[in-house]
Amino acid sequence: MMRKLFIGIICCCFFQSTFAQSMGAEKIKALVDTITANTAFNGVILYAENGKAVYENAIGYRTYADKKALQKTDIFELASVSKQFCALVIMQLKEKGLLQYDDLVEKYLDIPYKGITIRNLLTHTSGLPDYQQIMDQNWDKSKVANNNDIIAYLNKYHPSSLFAPGEKYTYSNTGYVLLASIAEKVSGRDFIEYCNTEIFKKLGMKHTAIRTLEEKAAVKNFAIGHMYANENRGFVRADSFPSSNYTIWLGNRKGPGRISSTAQDLLKWDNAIRTYQLVSKATMQEAYTPMKLNDGKLSFYGFGLELVYKNQSLHLVWHNGDNPGYRTLILRDFTYHRTLILLTNNDALDMNPLIGACARIIDKEPIKN
Repeated sequence: MMRKLFIGIICCCFFQSTFAQSMGAEKIKALVDTITANTAFNGVILYAENGKAVYENAIGYRTYADKKALQKTDIFELASVSKQFCALVIMQLKEKGLLQYDDLVEKYLDIPYKGITIRNLLTHTSGLPDYQQIMDQNWDKSKVANNNDIIAYLNKYHPSSLFAPGEKYTYSNTGYVLLASIAEKVSGRDFIEYCNTEIFKKLGMKHTAIRTLEEKAAVKNFAIGHMYANENRGFVRADSFPSSNYTIWLGNRKGPGRISSTAQDLLKWDNAIRTYQLVSKATMQEAYTPMKLNDGKLSFYGFGLELVYKNQSLHLVWHNGDNPGYRTLILRDFTYHRTLILLTNNDALDMNPLIGACARIIDKEPIKN
């Protein structure tokens, strides 16, 4: 998770005063072309205003080995961008009266950590330890772990809490594993089936799913993740690196990641959230509320989304994702109703200038074509 890096980029964008104003769609394209000519950016970018795409382009390769060109309709692993979907499931279940945000997690799950609320899980203020570390040390990697396995190992090895619930913010994939398991417990439904039925199908997100490795391999237009190999002096498939192996032996986990989608499907999702199609306006307003910590200070992570306030008003919500071979971002501006969706299938670090430049566009006055 590159939270500090992206916060720095975005905050820098807010205070840029020399950036050209009144950028038209053609100038946006020229800007992106200029930046990507000098970077290793490889992916799809979609920029929308008021729910409609103003600029969309696919740049680079779906697979580097055969130089297969990316298409705007290609499917990418979203990584932690998936968390906002998990949070939405919890919000829907709360609206149905099946849970409350301040319920204790121990009410629903047998875990050795007490005093943690669902709200703590949603806002990364639980103090839970990292499940991946304990699984990496002890799990038989010839098997594929699911949420029940992860919870069983948290109970068996009981790694210490990082801090008391509500004391501070620390990003926690463990918390979102528990959220998905709570959703299954209270709804009586499989988390994947729930997402398919209550979100993806309702919104017409035909290319979005929580896929197994085998299902992803069967999708012809799946953008394969790539990482840079010094010995090859180029990008090779991320699944050829040992660092990617956890995506195999943790391949059945639900909640913190694993959704794969297209840029156009994510725009449908963004429009649904913006127009309150899946939950009420009041529910979304609570999701956009900073978390008050035990000492009274605020943490600006809501329910599955980073929050940026400007002049005491919500200005921007965003989330990024980072998996081996993938970097993703969805960013929404509340002042001008603009959305940026960025999906890449390589681990190029200097994609940051592209993000910063596009965020500068989002933050400026209405675009005039």
